[in-house]
Parts: sequence; C-alpha cells; structure tokens
Amino acid sequence: MNFSAWSIRNPIPGILLFIMLGLAGLLCFHWMKIQQFPDIELPMVTVSAALPGAAPPQLETEVARKIENSIATLQGLRNQYTNIQDGVVTVTAEFQLEKPLQEAVDDVRNAVSQVRSDLPADLRDPIVSKINLSGSPILTYTIQSPKMDEEALSWFVDYDIARAMLQVKGVGAVARVGGVTRQVEVELDPEKLLALNATATDITRQLRLVQQDASGGQTKIGGSEQSIRTIATVKTAAEIGAMDIALSDGRHIRLDQVATIRDGIAERRSAALLNGQPVIGFEITRSKGASEVDVEKGVIEALDKLKASHPDIKITEAFNFVKPVADNYKGSMSLLYEGAILAILVVWLFLRDWRATIIAATALPLSILPALIGMYYFGFTLNTVTLLAMSLVVGILVDDAIVEIENIIRHLRMGKTPYEAAMEAADEIGLAVIATTFTLIAVFLPTAFMSGIAGKFFVQFGWTAALAIFASLLVARLLTPMMSAYILKPWIGKVENTAENSDADRLNDQGTSKLARDREKDGRVMRGYMRLVTWCLHHRWVTLGGAILFFIGSIMLIPLLPTGFVPPPDTGQTQVRLELTPGSQFADTLKTAEYARNLIKDHPEIKSIYTTIGGGAAGSDPFSGGASSEPRKATLTIQTSERSDRSLSLQEIESEIRQLLAPLPGARIQVGIAGNNSQYQLALSGDDPEALISTARKLERELRTIPNIGSITSSAALIRPELVIRPDFAKAADLGVTTFDIAETLRIATAGDFDQNLAKLNLSQRQVPVVIKLPLSARQDQELIKRLMIKGSHGPVMLGTIADVNIESGPSQIDRFNRLRNINFNIELNNQPLGDVAAKVDQLPTMKNLPPTVKRTNIGDAEVMQELFSSFGLAMLTGVLCIYVVLVLLFKDFLQPITILVALPLSLGGAFVLLLLAKSSFSMPSLIGLIMLMGIASKNSILLVDYAIIARKEKDYSRFNALLDACHKRARPIIMTTLAMGAGMLPIALGIGTDPSFRAPMAISVIGGLITSTFLSLLVIPVVYTFIDDINRKLHSFRKTKDQAVEQL
Repeated sequence: MNFSAWSIRNPIPGILLFIMLGLAGLLCFHWMKIQQFPDIELPMVTVSAALPGAAPPQLETEVARKIENSIATLQGLRNQYTNIQDGVVTVTAEFQLEKPLQEAVDDVRNAVSQVRSDLPADLRDPIVSKINLSGSPILTYTIQSPKMDEEALSWFVDYDIARAMLQVKGVGAVARVGGVTRQVEVELDPEKLLALNATATDITRQLRLVQQDASGGQTKIGGSEQSIRTIATVKTAAEIGAMDIALSDGRHIRLDQVATIRDGIAERRSAALLNGQPVIGFEITRSKGASEVDVEKGVIEALDKLKASHPDIKITEAFNFVKPVADNYKGSMSLLYEGAILAILVVWLFLRDWRATIIAATALPLSILPALIGMYYFGFTLNTVTLLAMSLVVGILVDDAIVEIENIIRHLRMGKTPYEAAMEAADEIGLAVIATTFTLIAVFLPTAFMSGIAGKFFVQFGWTAALAIFASLLVARLLTPMMSAYILKPWIGKVENTAENSDADRLNDQGTSKLARDREKDGRVMRGYMRLVTWCLHHRWVTLGGAILFFIGSIMLIPLLPTGFVPPPDTGQTQVRLELTPGSQFADTLKTAEYARNLIKDHPEIKSIYTTIGGGAAGSDPFSGGASSEPRKATLTIQTSERSDRSLSLQEIESEIRQLLAPLPGARIQVGIAGNNSQYQLALSGDDPEALISTARKLERELRTIPNIGSITSSAALIRPELVIRPDFAKAADLGVTTFDIAETLRIATAGDFDQNLAKLNLSQRQVPVVIKLPLSARQDQELIKRLMIKGSHGPVMLGTIADVNIESGPSQIDRFNRLRNINFNIELNNQPLGDVAAKVDQLPTMKNLPPTVKRTNIGDAEVMQELFSSFGLAMLTGVLCIYVVLVLLFKDFLQPITILVALPLSLGGAFVLLLLAKSSFSMPSLIGLIMLMGIASKNSILLVDYAIIARKEKDYSRFNALLDACHKRARPIIMTTLAMGAGMLPIALGIGTDPSFRAPMAISVIGGLITSTFLSLLVIPVVYTFIDDINRKLHSFRKTKDQAVEQL
C-alpha cells in the first residue's frame, strides 16, 4: 500500500495522528526522570561478617574460607572477591548476568545460613545484601552551629536531619561523617583491680546483669492480669558509679572505687573538615529508580525548613554529584537544539525556499516526540545514554525529510503542480527512504542486545535510536509529502524540458540526449564532479585499486590509535585519597591530611577542600564496598572552578595536584574519583602466599619503571604491628586458665565488650552504651598489660605468669579472588589510554614469566573493556548482516546489496584520521560513532543504487547513462544530508556547552567518516556497481547456456 499517496489524498488522519503523538510525547517527556546513568541491576551480592578485634589471618581461616566454600557451589557463580580487614570479612559474589538479582541474594543467604553453625559463636550474624549501583552518595553537606557542642550536633544529624531527609521522596539513606558518639566511659584503675584480685571481665558482666530492664512473668492480683517488670536501670553516669557490684568470689565493691566514670564520648576514629575547619558531614544516597535532580530539589527544600526552625545552624554543600547530571542534561538539550538549527540551516542554504525549510524543520520534533512515548513505555529515563542516542540521531532525523523534499522540488521544477510533484516524487523515492531507515534501525538495534555489563547500559541506547529513526520514517512517508502537496508553491521560473522521446528513440538513445539536456544548467561544481565520475567509470580498475589501497591504509592506522575504555570525565570535582601505614593513629592521619591540604589549597583552580578521615563514601567506587572505616585513611574532596571558567582540564589539574603532593611523606596517594575510568586494575592470585608476595614485589618495582603513569598501590605490602600473646600451656592448665579467658579479658580491658553485651543507659530517644575498659595510659604500657588479672579455676591469675607478651607483625589486609590469595594493583592512568598502559604492563619481564602457581587476572575497567570490544564487534557484524538482509528483501536481489555494503569500509579511514588529529583514543564513544557511520555510509549508496536501478528499468537507460543520471540526480541530496548530519554533530565535536569528554570522540569519528564515505561513495560506488552488474550478467548468461544445453538434450 502506498502510504504517502493515501496521506496526500486524506490529510486529516495524518495531521491528527501527529498532533496526538506530539502531545503524548510532550507529556512523557515531562514525566520522565533525569539521571546520570540508567539504573541497572547486576547480580552481585555481598556478605559482611564482623568479629570485632579478630586479626585477618584468623578471620581467613575461621570465617572467609567457610563462607567462600559454601557460596562456590551455587549455580551461575562467575567470580568471588574477598576482602579481609581487622574484624571484618566482606565476600562479594558475582553471578552470570542472566541470573535474577533476587534469586542470587536468596541463594547466597541460604548458603551462608548452612555454614552459620561452623562459624565462631561470637561472630555477628553475617549480613547478605545486594550491590546497588545507585548506592554511592550523590550529595554531601557539612553542618556547624555555635550553640551546640560536637556531641549535640552529632545527635542532631543522627536524629533530626536523618528523619527530615528520609521523608524526602527518593532519598535512600543518610549517613553521618565525622562527629562523635556519646557513651558512658568506665575507666578501670589497673592497680586497684590488682589489689582487689578482680578482673575486667568480672566487672563488665556483673554490671550488665545488674543494670538492665528484665521481664519477669505474669500475676493475677485483684481479678485482673499484670505483667511483671524488674527495673534496675539508672538515668545518669553518677548513679552507675554508686552501684554495688558482686565479684565472683562473693565480695562486693562500689564501681567508683575501682574506676572513673564519665558521661563522655567514644574514642574518635573519624572526622570531617571543610577547608581545615572541623565540621560534621552527612551524605545522602538516592534510592533505586529515583532521579538525582528531583532528590536534590527535595533535599534543598527540607534543609531550608530545618534552617528556618533552627536559625543557628549553618549548612554548607561539600560534594555535589547532581550538578554534573543536571549540567549534562541541560547541555544535551542545548546540543539537540543547536544541532537541529544547524541541520535546518543547511536545508535552507541548499533549497532557498522557506516553505520547504519549515517542512524539513517539522520533521525533527515530530520524530523525537513519538520516540519519547516508546522510551517512557519501556521505563527509560533521560540519562547520559538516552540523551546521547538522541543527540546522535538529530542529523539523521532530518535526512529522510531532506531527501523527500529535494526530490519533490526537483519534480516541481519540471512544471508539475505541488500535488502531482508530491505524489510522483514520494512514489519514486519511497523504496530508497524505507531501505535507508531500516538499514539504520538494523545498525542500532543490535547494540541493545549486547552481552556483558556494557550491554546492560546499551539497551536504552539501541532502543532510543531505533525508535527515533522509525518515527522519522513515519514523518517522511506520511507527513512530509502531504505538507509539501499543500504548502509548497508551484515553480515560478524556467521549467525544465521534460519532453519524453518516443519508445523507439528511447531504446536507440538509451538516455544520452535526456542526460545531456539535464546537464545543460549544471553549475561549475556539478560539472567538475560529473567529469570525475565519468573518468572513474572509464578507469574502473584504477578507481577500485585506489579504494582498496585507501581501505588498507585506514586499517594500518588502527595500531597508531591509543585504545581506552571510557575517557575520564571533565567535571568540577576530584579527590585525593591518602593511606597511612597500618597501625597509624587517628591523630597522625589528621596531621597528614591537613599537611596535604596545605600543599594544594593555593592552587588557583581549587575552590574548596572537604576532608574526611575514617569514613565517608562520597566519590568511592560502588563496586569497592563503599567507605573504609579505618582511621588510617583520609579522603580530600576538591571542588574546582567551573569548566567554562578554567583553561586546564580536570586531568591536567589532577596531574598538577600529584606534583604538589610529592613532598608528602609516609602515605600512599591516589588522585581522582574512584570509578572514574582513571585507573588500570590488575590482580595476581595463587595459593602459595610466599611465591605470590615475592612476584608482587618484583612486579611493583617493574611497574614503577613505566613512564608517565600516576601512583601505584598494591595490597601486598600491608604489614602491621601486633601485640602477640603466646600462653604456656602447662602453666595455664595448672592454674585453670583457658585461651578463651585470656582473649576475652584482653579484649574487654583494651577495647570494651561486644556491643550486644554492653550495659546501656536508657534515655528518652536513645540508648547510651556503658563501655568498661582501661584508660589510654594503661593501654600504652606493655608491662601493665602483663599484670592484668585473668580468671582461673583457683582464682584470678596475672597474665605475665602464664604467657609471653611480645610485639610482632602480621598482615593488616588479605584479599582473595576465587578462593585463592590475591594481590591487587591499582595503577593511575594519569590521562593515558587504558589499552596503552595495559600493553606496557604485559611487556614487563615478570608478567611474561609468571611462576606456575601465580595467575594474572584483569579486574575493573580492563575486564569490562575486553568484554565491550568483543560485544561491539559482534554487534557490528550483526548490524552488517541485518543491513544485507534488509537490502535483499527490498531490492529482491542478492548481488546489488553488496555494492551498498562496499561503502562501509570506505568510511573507516576518515574516522581514524580525524581521531588521530584530535588526539582521541579508540574507546567506547568512538566505537558508537563507527556503528553510526555504518548506517549513514550505506544510506548514501542506497540512494545512488536505487536511482540507477530505476533509470535502467523504467527509463531504458544504458548502464553508463543510468549511473551518470543517478550521480547527477542524487549527488545534491547526498551532500545535503551529509552536511545536515555533520552540522548536527558539530557542536558535540567542538565540545560546546557540557563536558565533552565522552561525546566528542564519537562526534569526531562520525564527522571524519562522513566526509570520506560521502566523497568516496559518490565516486567508487558507481564503479563497484558496474563490477557487480558484470558478475550478475555472467551468472545469467551461464544459466542461459546451461538451459539451452538441457533443451538440446
């Protein structure tokens, strides 16, 4: 059915359809959420098991291996990553992408519960949770108040602010950074304990048994039921001191006789500072599916209300991950508008008819709005990926309309009325427009079905592009011809001579005279082009040889291109992560962090520095399990000036920060936001710890010889000091002392009991723990620790009499990968492409000669990059096959579509040359650009081949004349569409507006490829057509001779 003719005859249904689609599209656009990236669910599950005070080697043996072994049997498991630190084991199970997340969580939970009875009794119940990619904080604020002390302000954040923030729609979690926690400190006097023959364990347990509310049965007095409560809790720290406590040998003492009791704060292990001033920070994380921009609006409103009710508080923004998202959205929208205006300008420059320009201009919004309906229906959001797809297809969307209008105007110039011209032109070019649209859909749609993590992101990209292109086909076939028929004016001026020759003349002439008449009015450019085409057709082998040489040359450019994964973004914030030696105290970290801040604070591009110590997950990699609560680690979050206000890129600023931090002693330094595509991660794993560590040390030395990379951190060299107690078994057995008693007494005396075993003060809105332990001065004295009393069967015994106490060392962290010991290397790329650094690492002597027990694994970006390139390769191959299938169906011929596919290799050279000139890497965005090029390059050749076939079949032209006529008639629309597309891409390639780091390489590769593919298609495709036609004739003649031979038999 000819839809265009039907639409021209019946304009009202078409107009109504597009009005409805336009309004529905606007509504869907209004309802769609703005996000950074699509919310994707990866089947990754973490198991966290805590045993406070336990050393990593003990946890590896007693906890980690047992949990790993139970998870290893699960179906669909891909990898296991284990991180063991002081008192905490984190096992991350990564499953095949096909496995549903909830099923993965349930499987892991069941596996862990099966081994729970084999784990230590004191171990807190392991927590099984799914990894949420939206789990990184998007906003961080700091709070100060002259009227509240630090403890009151900390409670204000924990209670009032947390409650206010969680009422905001889309807020998933609120976490405090820095500040202090209130607790009642009971500091035991070790000398008095010794004199009274009492142990710290005794006093802690007795206090817990006395100071509590206990339920106690039921009575039926006076004809009604009563529950019995035993209430023995007190309200203040002074009352705790006055309590009498029974000792294990029958005596009793008042608590304040052996201890100093104080209502104070817990030992400081975390802090937050803003530009060197101590503050309390709080981080806000969005819930899954929420829009970052909406969450920020809600949070700002809620904070304004809080400020109104508490005028003394001052809230400052320290870290904002929403601003880049909002900027990206605004930038993408302005790029859409700019691209659209430039594309429409191209139409006007060529046609010089404002009516035709208006018709082309309506094609753009009416193609994008119906696509938005589909996106909303599929549950897509306005994120980097979908906005990218839209800004890419802007040029393409005008294309079909340009081709239709140009053809209609050509018919108008033959003296036809607009109605006749629209009818005939739409009918003539219909097949070409449908073919080009479906080839483009065939190119984009396979990207929606790619495998791997990258494939999860590209689902939205492929569908968005395909929907918009399909909508543009509807516009080009239904609306453009109909609007042209009723809006365009008849041609005023010299009418082209269209007198047809008689049939006999036509057969003898084969189009020569008609072509000569058509070419009479050609301009200088067209005459030059036609001479060039004629030369190419007369020198077919030379032209073909040149095209083949060009293709070989472009393939040879590939090794010169640096390969990367995703270019690091150029946003307004970065981070410096400091890590001190294991065993460093909080005060040392604070001093080092402040020294680092002072080194970099005078950099002209740095606006503010927010420091967190021992906490804070803002800017951390969601895959790395969030923040580290170790007091030896600090993070400096740096706000830089706006991208538009500075001459340096963020990567150059980071490089200068590295140089400024060079004098900083005794700390590992990493610069850049984690998960920002600025690191190469490498892992060595093996079951022989000695061989593994020696290989890792050798590799680390060699890695430092690679030029121009940033810092290198390894998890191998983390050895920390430990106080090791070795009991004398004979003496301990003689005095009835067990190892468990020794460990328990030492733990309670130095760190306090486990949280669940502590006595609590009950206040109106919270419980304050009562922690009993030795004062700091006692914990700094090794001799005093030897004199601690341990419970024995014949009475308390001094520790020094039954055990040796020595300072030794042990690992502070153990990493495991797939049940083997593992050492991770993080290498900062320092603005170098990931592929290049990976290639240099592979050439190192140690990497070439790894011991048999040590295996190498790529993790992080390097692993995803390998996956991405193979997925894209498959998507491109699928795209080419789909194009071929579509063309065979439309042209009903198996050979001629090959002519059209020849345009694909011709487009590569220009893309590679322009990427080289722009110093861009061959990475994910440039791959997207190449996929686009495939569709656009085949589009140009479809227009040529389609017209050549029409001229030969319907007008009885000779092959030579048909090709010349096709080039003559279709060169202008091809160049117009190329320029419109190039103009649509130009703002992206130039990096106007928003952060161009991701978009620019893609636009550069498209523009470069467009130039060469258009130029070469116009010259090489006619030549290839003749070769394919010769093959076709040979096959036909071979078939005829065969048939004649069969008939003679």
